[in-house]
Amino acid sequence: MHEDGFIGRIEWAMAGRALPGQDVSGDRCVVLDTGTGTVLFAVLDGLGHGTAAAAAVDRATRVLAENRAEPLDVLMVLCHRAMSDTRGAAVTLTLFGAEEAQWLSVGNVESHVLTAGPTGPQISATALQSGGIVGYRLPSTLQPQSVPVRPGDLLLMSTDGVEVEPGQGVDLAKSTADIAQELLERHAKDTDDALVLAARVRGASNGTVQREAS
Repeated sequence: MHEDGFIGRIEWAMAGRALPGQDVSGDRCVVLDTGTGTVLFAVLDGLGHGTAAAAAVDRATRVLAENRAEPLDVLMVLCHRAMSDTRGAAVTLTLFGAEEAQWLSVGNVESHVLTAGPTGPQISATALQSGGIVGYRLPSTLQPQSVPVRPGDLLLMSTDGVEVEPGQGVDLAKSTADIAQELLERHAKDTDDALVLAARVRGASNGTVQREAS
């Protein structure tokens, strides 16, 4: 599965695939225009794989689409309630704008911001992962983090089915579609579903395209 597009100045792309031999992936990406100049990115990894994992994250996907204007901590609680009788999922939510990224992570979906450095891409920020399973047990405190973002910085989010060192093998000159696809092809594990999302703020608007990846 592959999706890409623009929402205002934000270029984004997702690449994912199911566990080899399976038809359904339990990894999901949600891309939503908040209408306020920011984009809500969510990457969800249903526990295990297959139809049961997909059913869990599909519930959270619908909740996010219906409540995209809510704060990240509220969205996480809503996802938790929606998946309460499922196997649950790891979830990272990122509100991404031209000057700031705000994120909240429960479980092991990784999220980083990469910036250009003298010797190549460097990690400028990493989302703090709180222990728990959305749908089963949330941490006692849900505290979103805010980090600065500059045009050209790359937001990179991935499930644990992708085994990659952040910044390694990433060419910031390439499109987000190429970056996400190449990372998936090179680093997806053969033992799990896998998904990568890449996004960046461009220096000028390229029109508005809204898509929800599935």
